[in-house]
Amino acid sequence: MSVAGVLFSKRLFWLCSLLMVWWLMPQALAQDVSITALFKPDSAYPHINQFKNTTPPSGYCQLFPGQCEDNKTFSLQVPIRFDSNRAIPANHASPRQGATFSVPAQWRELSVRHDSGAVEQVRMRITGVGSMYVTEDVQKLTGDTNPDSRYAHNLLWGSSWVYAPSPCLYSGVGYYSPNSYGFFWKTPVQAACDKQAKFDVPWLRYDHLDFSYELVTPNPLGMLAGHYTGSLTYTVGPNGDFDFGDVMLPSSPALTMNFNLDVQHTLKVDIPPGGEKVQLVPAGGWQSWLQAGRRPVRLFRDQTFNISASSRFKMQLECEFVSFDGNDCALDDRVSKRQVALQVSVSLPNGLTDMSGRPVRHMRLRTGAANALYFQPGFYVDRAPGVLHFEVPQSQMAFMLDPGAGPSYGGKATVIWDSEV
Repeated sequence: MSVAGVLFSKRLFWLCSLLMVWWLMPQALAQDVSITALFKPDSAYPHINQFKNTTPPSGYCQLFPGQCEDNKTFSLQVPIRFDSNRAIPANHASPRQGATFSVPAQWRELSVRHDSGAVEQVRMRITGVGSMYVTEDVQKLTGDTNPDSRYAHNLLWGSSWVYAPSPCLYSGVGYYSPNSYGFFWKTPVQAACDKQAKFDVPWLRYDHLDFSYELVTPNPLGMLAGHYTGSLTYTVGPNGDFDFGDVMLPSSPALTMNFNLDVQHTLKVDIPPGGEKVQLVPAGGWQSWLQAGRRPVRLFRDQTFNISASSRFKMQLECEFVSFDGNDCALDDRVSKRQVALQVSVSLPNGLTDMSGRPVRHMRLRTGAANALYFQPGFYVDRAPGVLHFEVPQSQMAFMLDPGAGPSYGGKATVIWDSEV
């Protein structure tokens, strides 16, 4: 009984060891790639309100930048390798037994999230695919004796890999050696593009995965400043999003695109020198009052400012003295202790509207954060003129100029422009 117990214990021990070894074996992980884009207003191009792709190019477009510029192509390379799991027979009946390429050319949508929790949508599609295939010396496989091995490559597959099979499209040049060929094809639609081997291919490898893509990003003028992040994962392998047939198996089962959109907004207001001191006067000045005793209809002053804005912002009013109804600032006569209401309103330049899209003309500012007004740009506004309107209304003039009033009224009105909305 004791011997049997020892044997049983050893078997249990070795079983656990094997399970632990299996658990610690490296698993095929998703391949990640980063895509970055930046919005930063440019005063030289104020009407271009879109993100700039700041992702460093790699792969085909790094090797042949001129070709990619001509074809408006932008490529990335990821170290996903594809190896054949069996030989490829000559004139194979099924495209899936040889070289075939199908990529996710249809639009996919993903969410990108701001630190605050705000969410925007990004759309993406794959517009091109490429790699470098490696195999046996193609002159040996085909028996071709031409010193230029490209003819043997053409014989092996029936045509040059520069010229993409339909529905894929030509995108530039290829590069080759006796046992390899680099290529890149445009993929306008989601469909397989096939190459049939004309000779037996004992083994085949794609050294990496190149792809190009197109993005549709949100309108940055409606986004918060800061970083938005999100990801989109494509499956790789037979019947996956990146499907290269049943023979060519990938080193990674998934490709994850990690997005980082950086929004750097501008909100800047410039007040001309001396603009912080506002003197209210009647239309035509004080001469009619001083010489003829004609009471002014109202007192006012328009103060211009220049504003640059690429995002939503709010304006609010804070006062040293608040009017009796609590809506406006007030001016105080320090002698008689009388107060009169001071109304403040704003006019904004073209390109800035209220949240309903209406132009901003003499829009009244009222005191307190609860009465803040919100505005939005239709395009980047760069150093455009706006106006703050200060006025003691006609209803206050008789009280203000009654006998016994002091010689002057004064007070502070603080106008706040705030991009934190």
